[in-house]
Amino acid sequence: MVKGAFTIVCTLAVLCAAFVLFNPTRVLLQETASAGPMQDVVFVSDPVVQQAPPSPTPRPPPPKKSQAGMPPPVAQVLQSGTLIVISKASQQMYVFKDGALWDTSPVSTGKPGKETPTGMFPILQKRVFHRSNIYSNAPMPHMQRLTWGGIAIHAGKLPGYPASHGCIRLPPAFAKALFAETDPASTTVIVTDNPLASEGQAKRLAVAMPMPSPGERGHLLQRPEPKLAELDAPAPMPTATSPASPVAATTSAPPPTNLLAQTQPQPRPVAKGQTIQLAAKSSASEAEAYWSRISARFPELERYEKAIIPAVVYSKQYYRLRVTGPGARDMCTSLKRSGADCFPV
Repeated sequence: MVKGAFTIVCTLAVLCAAFVLFNPTRVLLQETASAGPMQDVVFVSDPVVQQAPPSPTPRPPPPKKSQAGMPPPVAQVLQSGTLIVISKASQQMYVFKDGALWDTSPVSTGKPGKETPTGMFPILQKRVFHRSNIYSNAPMPHMQRLTWGGIAIHAGKLPGYPASHGCIRLPPAFAKALFAETDPASTTVIVTDNPLASEGQAKRLAVAMPMPSPGERGHLLQRPEPKLAELDAPAPMPTATSPASPVAATTSAPPPTNLLAQTQPQPRPVAKGQTIQLAAKSSASEAEAYWSRISARFPELERYEKAIIPAVVYSKQYYRLRVTGPGARDMCTSLKRSGADCFPV
């Protein structure tokens, strides 16, 4: 009996000790309550770490609208690069490589209502073979894109006047050769409404062309182009006699007489044989200038009879450069293989 009671007392003592060890807070409360009113009681317990709510994930910034690449400055590409100047009025392209004339070619730009835009452009994209996603999947070999709105340089038909939907068409051989020469990082393309009769005029116009401003969605904001007549205007001559000059100039060279007759094509006897057309220009003087360039490049053309024929196309005056003689169509085939444009009449 006594042994059993002793066992129970020992068990209870062990349980009480365990309770005190594993619940110190309650013992502290009881001791504090017996000591008097509770003031600034510090609870001894495991600290509870409060976690701040996770901050919301920041939204990514909206994607920026793509901007058109800016063309390299003209002065830069004239030092090292390719400069392409296209005259819509003359339907002619001038290509400069490192500042020197590389070659020229006739072109066909946008027809009325689909005019090729003027200004300064970069080459945004190049593809050996491309099809238009705007105009009935039309082929555009050796395509060099100027705008994301559908304007590009590529091979195509050249009827001798503006006939495209806005692109610049080139003879196939010339388009292929030009494609191999250009590098988008060092090529600038100028499109102008000014008539150009020489590579000198083309270079002067390109140097004076203002740079465009970057726009949204791949567009460039073009500025008004300079007038070629203002660039070619001679410096004004002094009208008053300088005080330091003892003698004033009293005579001047008389102006040339019949200047219009000098610029007009001279009539030639009617030639017999086949006739081919080489170009169509906006003035007779431009047609003459093109004849000088093309005949210097292909001396065999000198054996044919040349004629400049005025014509009106879409209410605009043109001057067609044609040659006639035996075997002219075979000559046209040879010209096409060399990159020059022509077609039988």
